[in-house]
Amino acid sequence: MASLAGFRVSPSLLINSEYKSCFRVRALSSGGVGDSTVLSADSVAVNGASVIREKGKTGSLIDVGNGKLKHSVVAERKLVKDVVSKDLEVLWEDGYGTQSVKDYLDAAKEIIKPDGGPPRWFCPVECGSPLKNSPTLLFLPGLDGLGLGLILHHKPLGKAFEVRCLHIPVHDRTPFEGLIKFVEQTVRLEHASSPNKPIYLVGDSFGGCLALAVASRNPSIDLVLILVNPATSFGRSQLQPLFPILEALPNELHVTVPYLLSFVMGDPMKMAMVNIDSKLPSRQRLEQMSGNLTALLPRLSGMADIIPKDTLLWKLKLLKSASAYANSRLHAVKAEVLMLASGKDNMLPSGDEAKRLKSTLQNCNVRYFKDNGHTLLLEDGISLLTIIKGTSKYRRSRKLDPVSDFLPPSMTEFKYAFDQVVGLLRFATSSVMLSTLEDGKIVKGLAGVPNEGKREGSSTEFFINDWIKVMGGVPVSAKNLFKLFSTKSHVLLYPGGAREALHYKGEEYKCIWPDQQEFVRMAARFGATIVPFGAVGEDDIADLVLDYNDLMKIPVVNDFIKENNHGINIRDEISGEVANQQLFIPGLLPKVPGRFYYLFGKPIRTKGKQDFLKDKENANQVYLHFQHLSSERSISQERKLHPSK
Repeated sequence: MASLAGFRVSPSLLINSEYKSCFRVRALSSGGVGDSTVLSADSVAVNGASVIREKGKTGSLIDVGNGKLKHSVVAERKLVKDVVSKDLEVLWEDGYGTQSVKDYLDAAKEIIKPDGGPPRWFCPVECGSPLKNSPTLLFLPGLDGLGLGLILHHKPLGKAFEVRCLHIPVHDRTPFEGLIKFVEQTVRLEHASSPNKPIYLVGDSFGGCLALAVASRNPSIDLVLILVNPATSFGRSQLQPLFPILEALPNELHVTVPYLLSFVMGDPMKMAMVNIDSKLPSRQRLEQMSGNLTALLPRLSGMADIIPKDTLLWKLKLLKSASAYANSRLHAVKAEVLMLASGKDNMLPSGDEAKRLKSTLQNCNVRYFKDNGHTLLLEDGISLLTIIKGTSKYRRSRKLDPVSDFLPPSMTEFKYAFDQVVGLLRFATSSVMLSTLEDGKIVKGLAGVPNEGKREGSSTEFFINDWIKVMGGVPVSAKNLFKLFSTKSHVLLYPGGAREALHYKGEEYKCIWPDQQEFVRMAARFGATIVPFGAVGEDDIADLVLDYNDLMKIPVVNDFIKENNHGINIRDEISGEVANQQLFIPGLLPKVPGRFYYLFGKPIRTKGKQDFLKDKENANQVYLHFQHLSSERSISQERKLHPSK
């Protein structure tokens, strides 16, 4: 795959694996609505940690027309303490998986205590302090209204966003239009104070309708919507026949309804697997899952307090009006949308709804999670921050910058990617790493690779292309290359890209690179050290039966390849054979088990050679030297020194 992988690496990795399992919240005033939006300190105390009530004068908003607001500050508000955090370390500990549904139910037991107040925002203390200039993320909850639906994701999201969660008290009866205005006011205030930063609305089920409604009324504001099984398909819900029965159900039997809903809305097995290490033996995983289920089931009785009968009936009416309102205004939504759809949603037809919204909304991408239920965010799977990063939705300004907006992979992401995504390939090919020392000696391992390069201070499942972005892959362009060099990042460049990786028939061990020395002179400008790198083994483990030309002659497959390559920008500013960067899955027949070999050649330092390499001919000679060292034929000769055991 033609891409650049840029990483900001600090000199040491600070990994903290100790986390407390308590849930605390910090109350916020949304501004312009007085104390009515402040979560009262004497009304909520979770796990013994009282909520701190933050009072003070707030700014006011003046409508100046065209949906724009002017911020008039009486006393400058501070919704979140201005703490400047350091850049994230590579393989930073994100804390994903340290909390589970059990923590959600424990926290819910405390936060549902009635105080007579209206809807309000709160900041989970677990989120901590975000990186400097992080955008705001507003979480809009589902049917429960608690605002605790991101509890599994608080710690990772808290590094990249200023997280605020909407809490709708159990006995609150604010109509849907009132909730729209409440969220809308916060969105407009945020936009007025930071007009160049996007605002993220994460809408879960009912919250998805609320996010779409707010977006439709504010098309000029830069919004990014993350819709998780949105309830816009409520009219086609599989539970529609049960709603009249729920209304007629005696109060004495209502205690059974939450148990029923809990199994309909989510997958208990996926919930119980959240904090279990996938590398454990099957027996230990089963024992831990059994223990988690045993601890979870007694807590489900609290669901009857979260959704009592009168509240459930009210929420069903609210869902109906929310779905109708959002669907009537889909045409007005200009925001960037990412929909996450579960394949085992037993409450809503989310799979079909994803197709409908993708074709209806102007800018909508979809990711499917075939093994998850309706409560996707509370089940075992992938961190929401990882999904946002992998789909190129994380940005700090109006336009995505793949270099400055890059967040390095966490330890959780690294383990998941290399165990679950590429683990089978590594096992099957028994990869061997080789590198070249300064004296030209080739050794096993990466001892010859320099350590310099550190900087201080479409509707598919979430899979390999998304993981490439999570790990830092960006399109090859002079602009991106310049940015990476200027930040002293490590850069892994595949000059041949997809054209070289996906050979045609008769191209075994062939090196296909651009004609121009696209990176040598730029590397010299920054005094970078260039390490030639190559791999061999693809042509040893399989015979190529169907290449790109063969596949394009098959009508159905032809259309499939064209559709999957539509809009994919792998490489910019290139011509010649390498410009043919078409992605496809070749037809292969496996050979006798082979092995991949990776060779890192002798590093070549360009520092102090800027004037010499300014000459195109000199740069071209160095370029051809790299091409020879990185060619598969060259590596295939070197691997004879280290044959398979």
